[in-house]
Amino acid sequence: MAMLLLATTACTEQRSGIELLDPADFTTTVNNSPVTLYTLKAGDITMQVTNYGGRVVSLWVPDRDGNFADIEIGYQNIGRYIDNKGERYLGAVVGPYANRIAGGRFTLDGKEYTLPQNDNGQTLHGGTLGLDRIVWNVDEVTGNSLLMSCTLPDGQDGFPGNRTVKMRYELTPENEFAVTYEGTTDAPTVMNISHHSFFNLKGEGNGTVLDNILTINASHTTPVDSHLIPTGEIADVEGTPFDFRTPTAIGSRIGEENEQLRNGKGYDHNWVIDREDDGTVIRVADLYEPQSGRGIEVWSDQIALQFYSGNFFDGSYDGKYGRPIGHREAVALETQRYPDSPNHADFPSCTLRPGEVYKHTCIYKFYTK
Repeated sequence: MAMLLLATTACTEQRSGIELLDPADFTTTVNNSPVTLYTLKAGDITMQVTNYGGRVVSLWVPDRDGNFADIEIGYQNIGRYIDNKGERYLGAVVGPYANRIAGGRFTLDGKEYTLPQNDNGQTLHGGTLGLDRIVWNVDEVTGNSLLMSCTLPDGQDGFPGNRTVKMRYELTPENEFAVTYEGTTDAPTVMNISHHSFFNLKGEGNGTVLDNILTINASHTTPVDSHLIPTGEIADVEGTPFDFRTPTAIGSRIGEENEQLRNGKGYDHNWVIDREDDGTVIRVADLYEPQSGRGIEVWSDQIALQFYSGNFFDGSYDGKYGRPIGHREAVALETQRYPDSPNHADFPSCTLRPGEVYKHTCIYKFYTK
């Protein structure tokens, strides 16, 4: 089945204008583990994934007139992901602790753990190796789903515990891209895994996201300092540029004089979803692009969402189609627990102990109107 899927990726789907990436450009070996490109299809969606970092490298969806575009920011070959000179986390799974941990350290059960400081003195998305720079085992492939797994040894990037993570990517006939995670450990640890696609609903390299209409089902955020580390406050969004409880253009308030916007150079913050921490999957956000009519509903069982407005893209490098990725030409919508939770006793716990199972579901549901 896998060979059949690989063979189909080399051609162009003439009926829809979808131009798939060549699997030969993604076939290599990293640390003696084979890297391969897989193509998944269901409903109106076609997606290509590499098991290097579990990266989504292309994602084709239609606009309101049935014209397809690749809305996933990415690179045209595996070498650019491995020897990255631009954004490291394009399309990847991030963890074992997504987002930031202050000062690269935390204390659990009275013991302090030291992590790599890979982001301005902080630990970002798991550290030096993380989940995005490993080759995942591919356990099962179907026409619309991919089951991957990995084992993280005790002490990798400073985190305790021998941990096993399973991750499934699945496309559904309802035009959903569903991501599910399960994690276990043999010693107390912290876990907070997320998916880090960067989307441009106009198509990669086709312009700004500032006119996109965003809704977030959250009445509070966790404000950050100048290093983007939570201060510990839970702040009401009422009367601030962070109130997206009703549909609002991303660019309508991004230039306002506001300390939090200065700290993030725009939006790069964690929203506290208005929900119970009960594991149910609900709609947490919606992103709509008016020119194409493309939209994404974000559904999740997580209690928070990181919204990033592409503030650090600067046009200095190209995406996979040779077009520069410019300032604020992509967004990330990462379902998660709170950043730096291990260092905030008042934040909901992210501790995982032996015998427990970390679970996380995130669903991106694509639509047009």
